[in-house]
Amino acid sequence: MENSAIENPATENRHKGTREARRARLRGRLLIAAVAGCAVLGTTLMLLPPSGRPSHAPAPAPGAQALTAVADGVPAALPDLAVLIGERESLLRRHPRDAGSWAVLGAAYAEQGRRTADTALYPRAEKALRTSLKVRRNAEALTGLAVLANARRDFRTALAWGEAARQLEPGRWTTYPALIDAYTGLGDYKAVGRTLERLLELRSGPAVRARAAAVYRDRGRREDAAAALSDAAAAARTPAERAAYLERGGQLAFERGDREEALRHFREAVRVDPDQRSARAGQGRALAALGRPAEAVTAYRTALAKQPLPQYALELGELYESLGREQEARGQYDLLRAAAGGADEDLVLGRFEADHGEPASAVRRLRAEWLRQPGIEVADALGWALHRAGQDEEALRYARIATDRVHGGAVRSAPYLYHLGMIERELEQSSPARRHLQEALRINPWFSPLGARSASQALAALGDVPDVDLPVLDAQGADARGVTPRPYR
Repeated sequence: MENSAIENPATENRHKGTREARRARLRGRLLIAAVAGCAVLGTTLMLLPPSGRPSHAPAPAPGAQALTAVADGVPAALPDLAVLIGERESLLRRHPRDAGSWAVLGAAYAEQGRRTADTALYPRAEKALRTSLKVRRNAEALTGLAVLANARRDFRTALAWGEAARQLEPGRWTTYPALIDAYTGLGDYKAVGRTLERLLELRSGPAVRARAAAVYRDRGRREDAAAALSDAAAAARTPAERAAYLERGGQLAFERGDREEALRHFREAVRVDPDQRSARAGQGRALAALGRPAEAVTAYRTALAKQPLPQYALELGELYESLGREQEARGQYDLLRAAAGGADEDLVLGRFEADHGEPASAVRRLRAEWLRQPGIEVADALGWALHRAGQDEEALRYARIATDRVHGGAVRSAPYLYHLGMIERELEQSSPARRHLQEALRINPWFSPLGARSASQALAALGDVPDVDLPVLDAQGADARGVTPRPYR
């Protein structure tokens, strides 16, 4: 019996081999399951956004999006701003000693006023920001007041508020863009460079790249400016922010005479954010240069309907004037006078008076502006107003400041060089006049419906036929033969 219970060695070895084979198959299945599990986990992790939230997580609420934008000093969507303002007003009715909410409310009012051209919102913004400071001195409110002063073109006040914010919190990066704007308006370009360097040390990202682009542009580094704006638009976190950077890219393209590229930027900005009214006006500028005046007029009117800036009225008026539509031009000039009531619009009013009103009045207005904000923009406008008033010797001094690299005029601006060349022509300085008028048309042959044509005519009078042919258009945009031409060439 005992012997029958004991298997022979061959049978035992066969059973042992079977058991080992089963164990091997089991280990293989477990390994495959483990690998598959890791693959599923890895795929899941790859699908999660960097924050670790599931991919189907809801987007932040409109008020929260606007709060982030306002806190970072970047453009915010108008509907989101309205939500944020309503939320903060409601909160402050319950907690009137909340300094942070007062600062947010003030900054939101300022941004809404800037986006809509409703300057009546600026006093509300100032009141909220000052209330924040009364509750507790804080860098957020001080920076908000600096931003507000820049919007009003009161750059000395902006600098004072900005410096106060920097002293309170030197490492707070959002103060530095406001300081850059203030120094630019005051013509202190060395300080602009130092402040940008500090900003770049503190922060990177789309808002900082866009700010750097503006400085590069003012230094004549157009390629660097275009690259920085392209990076900023690609990395923007919201449609409103991206649209703002696209619009600035369109401005840059138009300044260098690339009409098609400018139009593409402006159209994409409007597609991304339909409330981007400055891009609508940019479309008008580019379409006029492309010889499509009817579309240009529509674009300008759309921009003015939602953002009635005097600058848009001036541009549309000059477009009408170039088309021989004098009555409609006067209507836009009347609108400009009515809309430009504040000190922050004196620069536009001065430009308007120099070319379409009383040059002597323009000189008085712009001399006062030069004392407030001695930057190259005002230097150019004052020089041109002096020329129009018959004071060419003094005009030449300011026109040179606007175009002289030593004084900060490194930006290659077709209008600035046109003004300089026309002043030199009047002073019988034919050689430099010819050179500067040629350069203006080389940079951008379509910089202005009226100015570009005047530059071409002045060059012809100097005995130099320009390489651009600016057609004389009638009210429908057709030339003397009844043919609507490709513009200005």
